[in-house]
Amino acid sequence: QVQVVESGGGLVQPGESLRLSCAASGRIFSFIAMGWYRQAPGKQRETVATITRGGGTNYADSVKGRFTISSDNAKNTVYLQMNSLKPEDTAVYTCKATFPTYAIWGQGTQVTVSS
Repeated sequence: QVQVVESGGGLVQPGESLRLSCAASGRIFSFIAMGWYRQAPGKQRETVATITRGGGTNYADSVKGRFTISSDNAKNTVYLQMNSLKPEDTAVYTCKATFPTYAIWGQGTQVTVSS
């Protein structure tokens, strides 16, 4: 019943910023955490950032200091503010909502950083 929908991807120049949004809908009781993941062409999917229901956050070393994950639990929405974007940030970014026994993935949104 739960669905997550990402938005905010696009094409930007190196050094620019972008904010991704992930809105969850449906029955979301027992919510544990939400996170952003990315997969670049030819590479495995990696964790970018996660945030727990209580607000605890974790970041990949490659994005620390540049990306910020936040959530609005009242709106069941998680955001990923991406600053100082680099070409290596280019990937499909996907949101995941985690529950005790399962996880729900969004369809992904493309982020392309190119000059």
